[in-house]
Amino acid sequence: MRVRNPKRRLTVYAAVAMTGALALSGCGANEDEGSNNDKSEVEVFSWWTGPGEADGLKAMQADFEKKNPGTKFTNAAIAGGSGTQAKAVLASRLQNNKPPDSFQGHAGAELLDYIKAGQIEPLDDFFKQNNLNSVYPKQLLDQITYKGHIYSVPVNIHRSNVLWYNPEILEDAGVDGPPTSIAEFITALKAVDAETGKVPLSLGAQWTADHLLENVLLGSLGTDAYNALWEPGADWGGAAVTKALNEFAEIMKYTTMEAASTDWQGAAKAVVDDKAAFNIMGDWAYGYFVGAAPNGLGKKLDTDFKYAPAPGTEGTYMWLSDSFTLPKGAPHRGGALAWLKEVSSKEGQDLFNPKKGSIPARTDADKSLYKGYLQYAFERWNSPDIKLAGSFWHGVTANNKWHTDIDTAVGLFLQNKDVGKLQEALVNAAENSGQ
Repeated sequence: MRVRNPKRRLTVYAAVAMTGALALSGCGANEDEGSNNDKSEVEVFSWWTGPGEADGLKAMQADFEKKNPGTKFTNAAIAGGSGTQAKAVLASRLQNNKPPDSFQGHAGAELLDYIKAGQIEPLDDFFKQNNLNSVYPKQLLDQITYKGHIYSVPVNIHRSNVLWYNPEILEDAGVDGPPTSIAEFITALKAVDAETGKVPLSLGAQWTADHLLENVLLGSLGTDAYNALWEPGADWGGAAVTKALNEFAEIMKYTTMEAASTDWQGAAKAVVDDKAAFNIMGDWAYGYFVGAAPNGLGKKLDTDFKYAPAPGTEGTYMWLSDSFTLPKGAPHRGGALAWLKEVSSKEGQDLFNPKKGSIPARTDADKSLYKGYLQYAFERWNSPDIKLAGSFWHGVTANNKWHTDIDTAVGLFLQNKDVGKLQEALVNAAENSGQ
């Protein structure tokens, strides 16, 4: 697949960010190698328990069981949006040498710690044996490659910078369509607050504020300057970042955060329940909105909700990819490899993604299965003029330490509302990231 310069730029940043990790030898994951090729069972660890994602996993599981009738599938999913709880449990298991057979991880810098610690196997042979190098986009393969080796199997592509909105509330507030800039967004939030009595912008658990932050940074700074933040020596203390953080602080004045137990779903649901005007969330929300009950809400696009790129981000796809790994010492290595075959297969991805609210990582997917918003996402991802920006919160550009330090900084900001302290903390987080 030919990759244009805008798409290649992000992978260069990721490659720079990944320098300094230890090289792992060998190609790994040869399906005929290894002392343990037990296929009697596979324990799959993920955080897919919510509406849409759980349905997608269930569909893939059914296809896996059909193809592997002698293999018991154990769903070890841990609840918690964005994997916050699951990653803590996973870290404990890996430290105690009790890995699952395969675990979910965001493609990109999020996997660096596992690579450095020698906790996951390279998958070059697996990709070659299953002819995957020709069906994944080159820019995605570049992102999951470190020092010539591939370490995960992507199942999808998500877009992080999506504005979901309630058209009736906007009309009542006198807002003429979705805002296209940060300044317009702030004006719209003020109008909703003054004219309707509804929540201008809904948030969920704390991580949804981190998610909002990355969207405001992208919308305020622009694609190139946002991507540059993840390069070594980036200027997090500059005036442009100060301006973006002040805009973030202003936007936060018009938010209502749901209880942590409701996670992102409660915040998204507020939009289609006519309680909130806007919600900035990844496109997994689409699967939740349109999915059938009991897990989905059964809502209709263009009637109950609409979508647009997050303010200021038109023409840019802030992306992330869910992927699966092969842990070293997997108890049922044969089962794990069979699962990775399912994850990487055209059938598996076409079963999973329409329910999850994402598009396939493979380029040969059945386009007819992707309707409504997903058709739009499919076309935008594959557009030759789209720019890419990696989601820091969802693991593309920031390693786990950096990710945690940003979350801590945002958590403190939610308490003290001090932009200066937030920027200082973000500067320190970048300097101490170890990337």
